[in-house]
Amino acid sequence: MFQFNWPSHKALLIIALPMILSNITVPLLGLVDTAVVGHLSDAYYLGGVAIGSMIISFIYSLAGFLRMSTTGVTAQAYGRGNAELQLKALLHGVVIALVLSFVILVLQSPIKSLAFTFAGGSEQVQHYAQVYFSIRIFSTPAALLNLVLLGWMLGMQTAKGPMWHLIFTNLINIVLDVAFVFGLGWGVEGVAAASVIADYCGVFIGVYFVRLIAKDKGIEIVPDALRFWQHWDEIKPLLLMNRDILLRTFCLSLCFAFMTLEGARLGDNIVAANAILLNLLMLIAFGLDGIAYAVEALVGKAVGKNDRVELIKSIKDATFWSVVCAVAFTVAFLGFGMEIVRLLSNIEQVVQTAEIYLPWLIAMPLVSMWCFLFDGVFIGLTRAKDMRDSTFFSTFIGFFLVWWLTQAWGNHALWLAMLSFMLFRGVTLGLRFWVLLRRGVVLG
Repeated sequence: MFQFNWPSHKALLIIALPMILSNITVPLLGLVDTAVVGHLSDAYYLGGVAIGSMIISFIYSLAGFLRMSTTGVTAQAYGRGNAELQLKALLHGVVIALVLSFVILVLQSPIKSLAFTFAGGSEQVQHYAQVYFSIRIFSTPAALLNLVLLGWMLGMQTAKGPMWHLIFTNLINIVLDVAFVFGLGWGVEGVAAASVIADYCGVFIGVYFVRLIAKDKGIEIVPDALRFWQHWDEIKPLLLMNRDILLRTFCLSLCFAFMTLEGARLGDNIVAANAILLNLLMLIAFGLDGIAYAVEALVGKAVGKNDRVELIKSIKDATFWSVVCAVAFTVAFLGFGMEIVRLLSNIEQVVQTAEIYLPWLIAMPLVSMWCFLFDGVFIGLTRAKDMRDSTFFSTFIGFFLVWWLTQAWGNHALWLAMLSFMLFRGVTLGLRFWVLLRRGVVLG
């Protein structure tokens, strides 16, 4: 039974609302990319950007552990009032991001060859996907550093910095998208170049807000960082946590990549329509993630304080607002789904194809809200192993087994598998949390 205690809801909304607002700019960027390319002459431009950006997103999403682990560890350090641990969480994340970026850039040629071996689509789609990839891969250091900066700011219980960080970065990207494609006529190359420039601008914006937060908390980043170089043996627990989140994210990304690649095998219009609907799914995901980010910070803080009552209260409040957000998305897509699709593409075959599969998107918010909510809970608890195990099960049983059993349904099978995947993740994480709560080990 929910008790609407406004002060506790306010604490959550102070973080959640700015993050929802700023998070929506992320899929909004994807929608602008889709709209810009979707108004070019042929579907293969959109298909090429869809596959190229999917491969880049697959790589960057694998590094999502940088944000999640940084948020969880920082939030717990914040709850303990330990400024030294707060700074270490930032420094460790930055070093891991830079090392990982170097590895990705060095191995970009074999990564590209492997990725496009499995990519489907026509010759034109493949060509433009490779053009996009070859440019966008150079934003890797900036993209990974931005994950760490965002995670640290969230862990420090502030939403203003992350909000402006995301909004400014994505607005820069959107403006450059339009200028490069429509103004300079650069096409797919312009979309990729805009993202690279925006990612590096985002690093400067993120560093600015991190310094403001650190100064407000009395943390001297540069001199304190020099004192902590000898303590890198303490990074091992973070690496183990990152390993589990990496494996979890790999499975998650695998499902989305499979949707795009298998859709490409079903035809250019299918992959283009799926690109539109998956971007709208990202709108749902990033909206619900705004609440999940708040849960990460508040649950992590409660764990740091060892306060069970505050922990449960934060989860109940987040559940209420997750339901509100999910219902709003469902109503919006039910009432205006096709109008949104037509804004994103004027290629009639693509629009008609998207209309066939729109009902899956309408059902998605209420089904998927639980996995986003409990992801936030388990990140705050820093129980990455539970997230890993849940995602393994949901990937191979909830997604691939369901798709294999129904693959004769074509693209409907892909969307059924995605819906099932989201459901399985929410149910398994929810059951695991209930077991931990009953055993009294949630804070252990």
